[in-house]
Amino acid sequence: MSATPPTETVPDAAAGNWVDRRAPRAAKPYLRLARFDRPIGAWLLLFPAWWSQALAELWLGRPYPNPWYLLLFLVGAFVMRGAGCTYNDIVDRDYDARVARTAARPIPSGQVGVTAAFAFLACSASPVSSSSSSSTGSPSHWVPPPCC
Repeated sequence: MSATPPTETVPDAAAGNWVDRRAPRAAKPYLRLARFDRPIGAWLLLFPAWWSQALAELWLGRPYPNPWYLLLFLVGAFVMRGAGCTYNDIVDRDYDARVARTAARPIPSGQVGVTAAFAFLACSASPVSSSSSSSTGSPSHWVPPPCC
């Protein structure tokens, strides 16, 4: 795999996004790996979840959704979308390195190694998967993995 030099932007992300403008330099490759610089995929996961929560609360006779559940859906949508993008980039790393549009992504460009990407994936997926499998969905049941 021929790594391209790290860049300050990714060609397929909108120019001037919040990751490029405000994120700490050390966090940028990981935020880009999780596609936080283009959140449309997380919104596409989040809005149906919020809508279903609102409908469920109305069916139960409550006037508005529980803010705690809305927050859990918000975090879950962004974290799980990021985990999915991370997995995709790990699997497609050799192909992405040969495509101009994706060559500057963190793994093909060498900004994040495969081992670090797997660790990031494990840390990203574990709080959501453990909270969704607990009986209450409470973050107090979450124990961070050793990689975090």
